[in-house]
Parts: sequence; C-alpha cells; structure tokens
Amino acid sequence: MRITGTGHASMFIETAAGSILTDPWVNPAYFASWFPFPDNSRLDWDRLGQCDYLYVSHLHRDHFDEQHLREKISKKTTVLLPEYPTSELEDELRELGFRNFIRTVSGEITELDGGVKVMIQALTSPTDGPIGDSSLWIEDADGVRLLNQNDARPTDLSEFTKLGHIHAHLLQFSGAIWYPMVYELPDAAKRAFGKQKRDRQMDRSLRYIDDAKASWIFPIAGPPCFLDDALWQFNDIHGDEGNIFPDQQVYLDYLAENGRDNGVILLPGTVSTVTEDTCVSEHPVPDVREFFANKEQHLVEYRERQRPVIEAAKKSWEHPEIDLLAELKTRIEPLMAEAEIMSAGINGPVRFDLTAPDSEEVVERIVFDFPTGEVRHDAGEKVRYRFKTERRLIEHLLHIDEIDWVNSLFLSCRFSARRIGQYNEFVYTFFKCLSEERLNYAEGWFSERDEGGEDIALDGWTVQRRCPHLKADLTRFGKIEDGVLTCQMHGWKWNLATGRCITSVGNDIRAERRGE
Repeated sequence: MRITGTGHASMFIETAAGSILTDPWVNPAYFASWFPFPDNSRLDWDRLGQCDYLYVSHLHRDHFDEQHLREKISKKTTVLLPEYPTSELEDELRELGFRNFIRTVSGEITELDGGVKVMIQALTSPTDGPIGDSSLWIEDADGVRLLNQNDARPTDLSEFTKLGHIHAHLLQFSGAIWYPMVYELPDAAKRAFGKQKRDRQMDRSLRYIDDAKASWIFPIAGPPCFLDDALWQFNDIHGDEGNIFPDQQVYLDYLAENGRDNGVILLPGTVSTVTEDTCVSEHPVPDVREFFANKEQHLVEYRERQRPVIEAAKKSWEHPEIDLLAELKTRIEPLMAEAEIMSAGINGPVRFDLTAPDSEEVVERIVFDFPTGEVRHDAGEKVRYRFKTERRLIEHLLHIDEIDWVNSLFLSCRFSARRIGQYNEFVYTFFKCLSEERLNYAEGWFSERDEGGEDIALDGWTVQRRCPHLKADLTRFGKIEDGVLTCQMHGWKWNLATGRCITSVGNDIRAERRGE
C-alpha cells in the first residue's frame, strides 16, 4: 500500500482496487482563518483529483473543501459515504456534481474491486463534528491494513483491531478548537488551561495508539496555521507551552520521549510505502527536522502568498442591506421554540457583542433569550455566556444561510468569549443546529440519552461505566484523584461525592464509594 501525503487529514492511498483520496483541503476555511500546514496548494491536484474513490470523513470545512471538490476532483470518482443520520454530506456532494456513491453501513465491511476491503465507522452524536464524524479502515489485497482515524474520537478501536493487525495508523494529535485562546482570561490562566488541553490531547492520542498497536504511526489532521495578522499569535512558533497547535515534528519528539520510535511524518508530497514488515518514506525536502526548524520562515512566506486571498475574503463579508435583528428573529426564534431540551439546558440569555470591522468598538448587542425564546437587543441584564465578534461576520452567516455557526464562526477564532460558571455544551450544540433537520435530530438524541446503564468499580468507587458526555468507557478513560473523576477522552470532571459535573451544566454521574 502506498500513501502520499496531500496535507492535513488528506492522503492519496494507492491499493489493488485503485486510488482513494481522503478529505482534500486546500483553500482557507472558517472565515479565512485556517490554512493547511505545510502548504499543499502546489501539489499536482489535476492528477490527484483523478482518484478512483473519494472519502470525505465529515462536513468540517478543513475536511470538506467545497471549492476544491468542485474544481479539482473528478466527478467520475466513486464516493465512499459514511452512514450518517442525516443526508447532508451526500446532499452537498451531489450539489457539487458527484453522482456515484457507495453507501456504507457503519461497522460493516464493504468489498471493492481487486480484493480490497474497506470499513467506515460513523459517529453520530450531535457533538461529533457537524452531526457526525468517521474513521476509515482499509485492508489491501496483500493483507496490509490502514486505519485513518483522522480527528474522530471513537470510544474504543476494537471494531478495527478485531479485523487483524493494523500496519498504518493515522490520527489527530493537535488541537482543532477555539479553547482556551479566545476566552478573556489573564495570560497566565490562559497558558495554564492551554497546557492542560495540549497535554490531554497528546495523552488521548497515546491511548488510541496503545489500543491500535499499529506498526507505524502517522500524525495527521493538524495543525492548521493562521496567516491573518490578527490571528498570527495562534501559531506554535512562540515557545508557548500552552499553545494547543503543536506540529508533526513536536509530536514525533513527544512519541520518542514516551518510548515510541515508529512515527512517520507525511508532508504534502511525502510518499510512504507500507508493507507487512516495513515502511519506507520519500520526502519532498532533504531534511524533515530542518524543515520544521525553519517553520516560522515558511509561515512568513506562506502568509505573503495568501495575503490577497485573505483580503478578498474580508471584502465579501459585509452586507449592510441586512436588517440583522429582524433576520435573526425570523430565522432563530422558531428554532428556539422547538429546542426544548437545549433551551432548558442553556437556561439563560446568551449575548453577542457586535463590533465594527477590525475594531473593538461595540456597535450592537443582541441577546438570544432562551428562557423566553426571543432574540432581542440587550436590556442590560447579566448573561452567563457572552461572545464578541465583528458584526459583518454575523451578516455574512445570514447572507449565506449558514446553519452551523460552530463550523464557521467559532472555529475561525475570530471572536472572544466570556462565561460565568461551567462550560455548557448545549450552547454550542444549538448554534451548530440551525436547521429543522439538525435541531430535531439533536433534540431526539438528547432525549434518548440514558444515565449510563452498567456500573463499574474504579479506584474504590462504584460509578456508571459510560461517561454522561459522549459515552466513553470509563474503565479505560476514567481517572480518579482526590474524589474527582476525570474522563480523559475530553477532560470532563465530576465530584464523586455528589455526582455533580464540575466542567459543565448537567451531565451528572451515578457514583458511590464502595462499601457504602
């Protein structure tokens, strides 16, 4: 099996059944804030686009690049489609001109030509990507097996490992979120929270690596880079241990520190040939470590090449003809009325402070009042969640009829946030479900979520086996210190004496000290 790196979570996989292109992303995403690193725009996409199969793991815009899919990927290709509860991914691909689909069943093997087998595991909670995320397993005709986990977070990998030894395991290691950078916190606190998150995401990757026991580890699906001057500080080039976007070389050094010497870097253009016993890689640069040592210079040059792209994008965001409050009331209030569970979970007003372009000057304050189901101007009340962003970004979301503000505004990091109290998952879930289909699916999912079923013994406590957040198996991801349970899948915490969730509103856990 031959794997050609094509940037971020994308790769061109050559098998006995032909070529499989995954998650091709080239153009900037999220209000021109995220760019692939290293730059992959100079690859021969005319050749790569003539793939036999296309796999798009989910609809996050650093995996689903609409412009690139439309312009560069052959519409004769066959799409390997994950089994999602909504048809959004297929609908968007059809709108771009794709017509040939293999609709896989989650967890079931599909046989392609030439003796090649594939299996896609689809994750379907409202908090997995934009209503879904997935991983791709491939077994070539010669028995070489690849697991492309990308940035999916399955509760365990046994569905893949039971099919035989995995030779190539490709997984996320770097951050892909706005926390904690956008929160209005003292620098020391922000750095401490960032270090916690960086440590946790690397520790999680090690757990997956230990589960898969693959011959070779390929870090993918990150990091993005930030080329707009306003976001430049998010790049991991400033020696900040709290930066959540470490690069591939940093991660390989981390693996080596933890006794793993089987990491392989896929630069755009790297070709790795994997057999049952070997992995031989040819890189497009003479020295990979030296390439990353000169990362800042690469980013400076990349920024200059992309500066016109960023400036053109910014000019497209302003739509002064839109009556912002009237449009928000028309589009959002009916959804708030239907979102009974999420509105009750938010249980308070959420405010957006809207500023002039490239300015901190607030020109309008709009409140999403979930208890009353009304969108209105600020009345001066205290709010537990407050977001601050440019007014023109909200105008543009309305102009393009965006139904997922998480997959646009929040991931852009073009905002700041402040909250009182715990993290509230319902806030972000609501703003990624601004359509009837998504909202009703999310409401149904929350209504069916039970309290965990089976109990387990863990460090002197009896607790429910499944994490109330996203059902992670606490026998594997649970850790107890000083009466506090941490689920290391996402870092959520509970006070076991009370069962109360420390990190989020709701999501309490069933727990008691053993023998009591």
